Amino acid sequence: MKTGVVDVGGGLRGIYAAGVLDYCMAENIHFDLGIGVSAGSANLTSYCAGQKGRNYIFYTDYAFRKEYMGFENFLSQRSYVDLDYVYGTLSQADGEYPVDYPAIRDNPMEFYVVATEARTGRPKYFTKADIKQDNYDIMKASSSIPFVCKPYEIDGVPYYDGALSDPVPVEKAFSLGCDRVVLLLTKPERLLRTPGKDERLAACIRHTYPAAARSLCLRAQRYNESVALARLQARQGKVLIVAPEDTFGVDTLTRDKDALDRLYHAGYADGEKIKKFL
Repeated sequence: MKTGVVDVGGGLRGIYAAGVLDYCMAENIHFDLGIGVSAGSANLTSYCAGQKGRNYIFYTDYAFRKEYMGFENFLSQRSYVDLDYVYGTLSQADGEYPVDYPAIRDNPMEFYVVATEARTGRPKYFTKADIKQDNYDIMKASSSIPFVCKPYEIDGVPYYDGALSDPVPVEKAFSLGCDRVVLLLTKPERLLRTPGKDERLAACIRHTYPAAARSLCLRAQRYNESVALARLQARQGKVLIVAPEDTFGVDTLTRDKDALDRLYHAGYADGEKIKKFL
């Protein structure tokens, strides 16, 4: 039986899924395939590397640094979050908390990262083959929220956050041969996404990247439909949805250490559901 895990991200709310995955590492729970979207790609990078607790430090320590995110970055680089600092300065071999690239390379788990092609608005599914030592560009591309970050270019192609085009890639996991999928959400399962915020951000990029703007306007619909389908598949025993009952006020860019810590430990506790499912 082929098992998969999908982490949809959600900015700093992603600490919930980081807690779930840390529980999986502690309990030696392994998946055959993982798909990460936006912050979910960062979570699965550490999971694939076997680096328990690494993402917790990023969410509760590094994210509070002005080099990590802030208006100074936005004014100087047109990106509120400095993805080069996150995936370069901090994560490279000589960084403060390096990614264990050899462990990722040697891990048999299939690993996909979703980004959105800015010119077409379509999803791009990068693979582990696209990751190299000290080259984590696909995570930068997957995490480039429109307006908050400028699009990230790889081989001359600009990319935005993967959530624009495939916010909940459970069907992608099944298309890649999974029999069962664990879906990690970072807000309550029954909470529908509304399009207002997406439409405002889309207006900021519509002139330069109209296809990406159209995709962004459809994000809420795609998210809600995908979660609804996953709930149906959960009743069939094919999907386990792991989601927080309460986010403790944490939103995409919320920096509240106490709330982040509570959300992490809620995720860690909820990880036990996966052991029973698998």
